[in-house]
Amino acid sequence: MFKKIINIFKARDLRNKILFVLGIFVVFRIMANIPVPGIDILRIKEFFARNEAFGLLNLFTGGALDRVSIVMLGLGPYITATIIFQLLTLIFPQFEKLYKEEGEQGRQKFNQYSRIAAAPLAALQGFTMLMFLKNQGAIGDLSLLTTITAVLSITCGSLVLMWLGELISEKGIGNGVSLLIFAGIISDFPSNIQQMLLSFEGSQIFHYAFFFIIALIIIAGVVLINEGRRNIPVSYAKRVRGTKLYGGASTYLPLNINPAGVIPIIFAIAILMLPGIIANFFHLAWLSSIIQNPLIHGSLYFILVFVFTFFYTAVTFDPKNISSNLQKMGGFVPGIRPGQNTADYLKSILNKVLVIGATFLGLVAVLPSVIQAFTGVQQFSFLIGGTSLLIIVSVALETMKQIDAQLEMREYDV
Repeated sequence: MFKKIINIFKARDLRNKILFVLGIFVVFRIMANIPVPGIDILRIKEFFARNEAFGLLNLFTGGALDRVSIVMLGLGPYITATIIFQLLTLIFPQFEKLYKEEGEQGRQKFNQYSRIAAAPLAALQGFTMLMFLKNQGAIGDLSLLTTITAVLSITCGSLVLMWLGELISEKGIGNGVSLLIFAGIISDFPSNIQQMLLSFEGSQIFHYAFFFIIALIIIAGVVLINEGRRNIPVSYAKRVRGTKLYGGASTYLPLNINPAGVIPIIFAIAILMLPGIIANFFHLAWLSSIIQNPLIHGSLYFILVFVFTFFYTAVTFDPKNISSNLQKMGGFVPGIRPGQNTADYLKSILNKVLVIGATFLGLVAVLPSVIQAFTGVQQFSFLIGGTSLLIIVSVALETMKQIDAQLEMREYDV
């Protein structure tokens, strides 16, 4: 471990990338503490202390929401725009062709559409959030000029945060969006630990032990599922070129148990927050009571995570394309005819594997609510926050893989 850290900082390009990412984190935390003009922060703090419905959303923004900072929406608008355009791939063939068939240029254009759509979505979500907080008495009356200034500040903050995420993906290391969400989650850990220590009571020692054990089990499960593979054997036909014989080798095609990563949970949270915002904005007490029901909320959360796992994998993983590439390279799955039969076989295996991955993601997402319902203890929720732990461990594993790949490339260069 120490040798790897030394090697990382010996490699100048890799060291610069990591320092660049850390610098972006610093900028993000500074922005998270810049309040929107014309807002009384103390009243907002009191409101969020009474209302836990937005706790998960506040977690992803690193506390920027309850501070009503200029990045209070986090990457929500960009994520929502991405969801919308990926849903459009199922409706309009033009978008599907752009995303799946036109290569890297097509995906860049697709991502550009998502970035453009994020601007009006940020303005709409920012205005809606301000009106919601106003209706709840969390902020006072806002003049027209103050409202326009606040909405513009929130919109610009969200777009700058999106740009910072793109910079990390381009010039740093790892996925920028995931790393910024990761930074937002871990930023509250020191204060959570401090609060836990200050509220420590000897009678709760068994609760401490129980929650730490559950946290370790969740981390082990996340690592197991993220690293889990279903290997499909692939053989290559022998080919004769001149006097040389090529091919004839056997290898395997790895299918991840959880190919979607943490994206389904992020998507599910974005969708699950909408009914709550609508209910509070339009004062729909019946809808609010339904959403706040722990059983209904947990069930919807699990179902959305399960469904989005299949949906996101269907958008990003194309069995037909893989089957076609195997056939072009002379590869085949033993016992399966090349072409459409191979594509159907891959799809069948993938669906079976996804049931395990999607069920695991859903269980991890709702696990904190289940444990809190049985124990009645909430101050340790950050330890077993299934969503937060899943994102932290998944992003850390993925980033470490990319760092290892960079180190291996450097060794080959040497």
